[in-house]
Amino acid sequence: MPAPTPQALDFRALFDEQVDFVWRVLRRYGVPDRDVDDLCQEVFLIVHRKLAEFEGRSSVRTWIYGIAARTAIAARRKAYVRRESLEPTMYEPGVEATQSEQADQRRELSLVESVLATMDSEKREAFVLYELEGLSVAEVAHAVGVPENTALYRLHRAREELERRLRQAALVASVRAVRPVAAGGRGA
Repeated sequence: MPAPTPQALDFRALFDEQVDFVWRVLRRYGVPDRDVDDLCQEVFLIVHRKLAEFEGRSSVRTWIYGIAARTAIAARRKAYVRRESLEPTMYEPGVEATQSEQADQRRELSLVESVLATMDSEKREAFVLYELEGLSVAEVAHAVGVPENTALYRLHRAREELERRLRQAALVASVRAVRPVAAGGRGA
């Protein structure tokens, strides 16, 4: 299916379709909660300003991703220069669960997001776009401007790193749980 021409794109409909996607991209790039709304607005100001220049060489979603990613990277760079500490990412609730299940989900999601936040940007980008946003490898490659094999390699390396670091975190958690018992039941 060919990409829509700029004349066929209705900004309001585009905004409604893509705002959640942009929000998730910004959050997954480590933008603090306090800045997400402002940066989301900034992304859509750029989209609105450049909509007539959209050539349709990629999907609209891929084009918007590029704008959102560059905006998030610039914001992180500014935060680093200002020596701000970025806050942990937010839990995205799903289906209703018990409090215990929700707490476990929050811990697991927080762990995954902390691993993603410290992963180098190339691997994180490939992982987030493919695994979390559901783009194809071809779309990921186009969005980040690399050949498909490079995108696939980055995705593979990101999966390996995530798995390795999650295993390490689980090991640390199990050692912490065993420590009080090994100490004769006393607290850690």
